[in-house]
Parts: sequence; structure tokens; C-alpha cells
Amino acid sequence: MLFLAANSLIAPTVGMVFWALVIFVLTWLFLGKFTFKPIAKALREREESIDGALAEAEKARTEMARIQKENAAALKNQQAERTAMMREAKEAKEQIIKEAREEAKVVTARMIADARVEIEAQTAAAMMDVRNSAGQLAVDVAQKVLRNQLNDPSAQTAYAESLIKEIKLN
Repeated sequence: MLFLAANSLIAPTVGMVFWALVIFVLTWLFLGKFTFKPIAKALREREESIDGALAEAEKARTEMARIQKENAAALKNQQAERTAMMREAKEAKEQIIKEAREEAKVVTARMIADARVEIEAQTAAAMMDVRNSAGQLAVDVAQKVLRNQLNDPSAQTAYAESLIKEIKLN
């Protein structure tokens, strides 16, 4: 066992330290040339890709904010246009109703005026007819009175009174 303890690989000796150092340096150079450079390159590419993705995300976020502002402005414009159209439609409706009422008033006034003229014309015609009838009656009465007057004065008076009674009954 002593032999093992004296030539042990665990116990550091100058030769072993030298060869371990040489192997470590060669391994380090080999890893540096073939492994560390590609890993560093891959890490740089990954970092650049992440930076590019972050820049694209920031650009997309900025574009999204701009689009949202445009959409909000467009929505506000559409609401204003809709409100204006509703107001115009309401005003047009009120104007049409007002014009229809005014036209109805004019037509009604015209119809009333026409009816009054018609009534006046019919009244005038009826009055003229009554006057003509009354005139004809007066002429008839006068004719009959004159005929009877020539015959007898007392009979004439009685006859005139009977004619007056007939006129009152009609």
C-alpha cells in the first residue's frame, strides 16, 4: 500500500503538473479553435437575432399604436358623420312635415273659399228664384185681383184675403 501511496496519481508531482498543464493548454487551444469560436459565433448570431426580433417587435408595437390611433380617429369621424346624417335626416323630415302642413292649410283654405263661393252662388240663385217666384205670385195675385175688382169690390177684398192666407201657408 505504501507503494501505491508513493506513486499515486493523486499526489501532485512536478512532472504530473507539467503534463497536466500541457494537456490543459492543448485542450484549451483545441476547444478555443474548434468549439469556443463556433459557440461564440452562434451566441453572437443568436444575440443579433434577438436584437432584430426586439427591434421588429418595437417597430410592430409602434405601428400597432399608429393603427389604433388611426382607427380611433376614423371611428370618431364615422360617429360624427353618422350624427350629422341623423341630424340632417331629422331636419329634412321636419321640413317635409312642415311643408305638408302648410300645403294642407293652403288646400284647406282654398277648399273653404271655394265652398263659400259655391254657397254664396247657390244662396244668390235661391234668392233669385224666390224673388222670381214672389214676383210671379205678385203678378198672378194682381191679375186675379184686377179681374175680380172689375166685378165686385167686396168680393175683390175677400178674394185678396184668401190669396194672402194661401201665400202664408206656402
